[in-house]
Amino acid sequence: MKVKLLKFTPEPEKICAIAARLCYSFASIDEISEKFTKEKIKELLDKVISSGHNSVLEHASFTFGVEGVSRSLLAQLTRHRIASFSVQSQRYVKFKNGVEFVVPETIKRDKNLLEKYNNFLKNTEKLYKEFLDADIPAEDARYILPNASATKIVITMNARELRHFFSLRSCNRAQWEIRDMACRMLSLVRREASLLFSDAGPDCVREGCHEVFTCGKPWKNGK
Repeated sequence: MKVKLLKFTPEPEKICAIAARLCYSFASIDEISEKFTKEKIKELLDKVISSGHNSVLEHASFTFGVEGVSRSLLAQLTRHRIASFSVQSQRYVKFKNGVEFVVPETIKRDKNLLEKYNNFLKNTEKLYKEFLDADIPAEDARYILPNASATKIVITMNARELRHFFSLRSCNRAQWEIRDMACRMLSLVRREASLLFSDAGPDCVREGCHEVFTCGKPWKNGK
C-alpha cells in the first residue's frame, strides 16, 4: 500500500480559525486574518473542536493518492459520502500486463492456503487475459476479477469529515486494510495541520469507546 498527501488547503489551520472568528466578529476578514498568531489560532481551534463547532473545519480540504489497495477496501471507503473519489476504472483500463492483488497477512501465514490463494488468482488472471485476447470488452472481462484486485484512488475530504473518518476507520475494530490506510492518512495530515488533528483518531482517544463490542485496548499512534 502507498499513501501520499497530494495537496491540501494552504494554511489550513488559519483558514478554519478565520472562519470561526468571523462568526462572532464585526471585523473584516482582512482584519481578522492580520491579527492571528499561531498561539491565537491554537487557542481558538481548541475551543472550536472541544465545543463541537466543527462546520468551520470544512473550509480545509486534503487530497490523497492511494495505490495498492483492494476493491474490498474501496467498497468500505465509498460509504463515506462527504468526500470525493476518483478510482482507476476496471471498465476502461485493460490490465494486459497483469493484475495486482492484495494478500491478507492471515493467508500469508499459512503456506498451504497461500499457495491455493495464489493459484486461484493466477488462474483468474489467465482467464481475464484470455477474455481480452478474444476481444471481450474490459468492462465485461472484469466480472471475474475478485475483491482482492488492487486499485488506485484519489481521495479528497475536508478536515471535519477526515476527523469522522479517523474516528471510525483507525479504530482497532476496523477492518485491517482500511485501518492501515486511515492511520497512514492521519500521520500525514498531522504533519501539516497538527492543530486540526492532534486529537484525531478513534473515539477512545477523546471521550471513551462507543463500540458495542469494544476491543478493550488503548489506542496509541495507530497501533
